[in-house]
Amino acid sequence: MLEQAHRAAEQGVNLIVFPECALCGYPPEDLILKRHFLEAAEQELESLALELPPSLTALVGIPIQGMSKPRNAAAVLSEGKIAACYAKHHLPNYGVFDEQRLFEPGERPLVLQIGGIRVGLHICEDSWVKEISHADLLRGLHLDLLINLSASPFHRGKFPERLDVLASTCTSLNTPLAYCNLVGGQDELVFDGGSLFLDASGKQTARAKRFEEDLLIQDVVQSAETDASAMRLPEGVDWLVLDPSSIDPCPPLPEPVIPQPESELEEIYRALCLGLRDYTEKNGFNSILVAISGGIDSALVAVAAADAIGPERVHGISLPTRYSSEGTRSDAVTLAENLGIEMPMIPIQDLFEANLALLGPLWAGRNVDVTEENLQARIRGTLVMALSNKFGHLVVATGNKSEMATGYATLYGDMCGGYALIKDVPKTLVFQLCTWINEQAGSERIPQSLIDRPPSAELRDNQQDSDSLPPYEELDGILARYIEQDKGRDEIVADGFDAHTVTRVIRLVDGNEYKRRQAPPGVKITPKAFGRDRRVPITNQFRPTPPTPYTKET
Repeated sequence: MLEQAHRAAEQGVNLIVFPECALCGYPPEDLILKRHFLEAAEQELESLALELPPSLTALVGIPIQGMSKPRNAAAVLSEGKIAACYAKHHLPNYGVFDEQRLFEPGERPLVLQIGGIRVGLHICEDSWVKEISHADLLRGLHLDLLINLSASPFHRGKFPERLDVLASTCTSLNTPLAYCNLVGGQDELVFDGGSLFLDASGKQTARAKRFEEDLLIQDVVQSAETDASAMRLPEGVDWLVLDPSSIDPCPPLPEPVIPQPESELEEIYRALCLGLRDYTEKNGFNSILVAISGGIDSALVAVAAADAIGPERVHGISLPTRYSSEGTRSDAVTLAENLGIEMPMIPIQDLFEANLALLGPLWAGRNVDVTEENLQARIRGTLVMALSNKFGHLVVATGNKSEMATGYATLYGDMCGGYALIKDVPKTLVFQLCTWINEQAGSERIPQSLIDRPPSAELRDNQQDSDSLPPYEELDGILARYIEQDKGRDEIVADGFDAHTVTRVIRLVDGNEYKRRQAPPGVKITPKAFGRDRRVPITNQFRPTPPTPYTKET
């Protein structure tokens, strides 16, 4: 933050804005409940105030102690001290947000007068509610600028929604808006940045980069009709006048450039890479290990890992059995060569047979079933975790959302790992992303034969995913409606899906919550991801599907 502040001061900036909870990270979750955490944050804030360039005023997101609970606040740092604090009024309590349990809301608006410019403050949700926080008061103050400090996490389709909300705020208050959004990955969440300026009509006038840190500078001119010095302040508003003598004219700025919007596939892929890189590096891992099967899921994970932290820090491992086809083995080797990552191949057939010989007497007389399939996956899980222990690699699991939803994954097998990168990426989207990656490269970074091959776990002879699951195009449509849109069986059937298939998919989803509860975290991509977004009890007997009527045929 100091580095950016000094960089801004060198360019003549008078006021710098950092995102919501920028000093501690968002969401701080139950760290907020620890008094020593709040005290440490306050100490850091005081140190930051002392070390800022003297010509600069800073707005910094930080949790502070309130009356009964902490508050989600924006601190105003000026002349080496904490000059004022604004507390967030509207606390979101949906999806990934849990603020009403942790914070108490603020009550009063704060207006800054800086060299004749009047600035109002919002924090994230304050601009998202239909009744904008203290809208009548703020309109009456004739603000020259409203600043929103935000930590708005990414999911597909979020950016245009965010623009619409902010534009509505501008037009409602008839004021320009400076929106400062967090950027980076924290556990499952990725914050995509994209800070921006909007004029009073809601039109973008400048935008920062997305998925990377950036410093966006823009002039703000006095546009209010009423002279601030003559304005009678209404009740219920905190007012802070900062020394205008420290405000020097800003040098001319270049014409702002508004970047072209990213395609949906590009922003999803960049979110995956940012989330994986930050999870790896912020948690102290120097390298990543991916079990590369020659299938499309592990291919996507391997490419994203190489792009996220560099191929020299990514390690592959291939662990085939007799069920692994020559095609998948060959594609795994080609993929590793294309990415420039090492990938030893260690056949595990002997280990598999040794396990069968050991366990066989215990289940004598029982038929071969999914047990033998899962055993292969669990041998692989044991080996990759041993390599993780020995070398300190972060094992990245390769299961996608369609598999996580239906339980088409093996506990302590392919679900092993410290991070499950694509656990919120449906299978159909996995195919789209792999095709997009090759299009962007202008070559087959991912072998086309790998993309074209029918998906298979290769845990028994001639196995295909379609033996156990509906076609992914149909499955993902049902899953999106049931998981992300919370539709019931009858509503999904009314959308044109086969009733028997819908019933079966819903039962698979409901019956595999216990598996998902034990899965590693992974990047949130869809509007509703497993984990933070969707919390249901493992032990429950609610079945939102009609019972099958008993007949002799049944």
